[in-house]
Amino acid sequence: MKTDTYPRSWYVLHTKSRFENVVSEGLIKKSMEVFLPKIQVRSRRRDRKLLIRIPLFPGYLFVKTDLNPYEHIEIVKTVGAVRLIGNQDGPIDVPSEAIESLKIMVRTDKPVTTGTRLQKGDKIMVVVGPLAGVTG
Repeated sequence: MKTDTYPRSWYVLHTKSRFENVVSEGLIKKSMEVFLPKIQVRSRRRDRKLLIRIPLFPGYLFVKTDLNPYEHIEIVKTVGAVRLIGNQDGPIDVPSEAIESLKIMVRTDKPVTTGTRLQKGDKIMVVVGPLAGVTG
């Protein structure tokens, strides 16, 4: 990781499996700004159906920091934290607009449902990117 300071931005923090809440609470106790997007889904229990809130991105949460050495160490030594997501140059920031969009998306209390799933052999068409228009 570079030794210079990054701008104060949102970064993705990888957590141990099912440790999202533990890490979130630990970072909040350290006075850090954290965003753990959760969605409401239907859960089947033995005798009933419940609506529960689960992380939108299991194993990940967002933390806002300038990555000064003190904060960086505090983030990664939080119980359940694994590492900040990035490349060989260091952690990669997430645009604030993306975080704001996620906050709007998860604000609803309605359960999230998904569309129909693709089956093996279904035909699809790429609509965006270098392969736009390709079917297969």
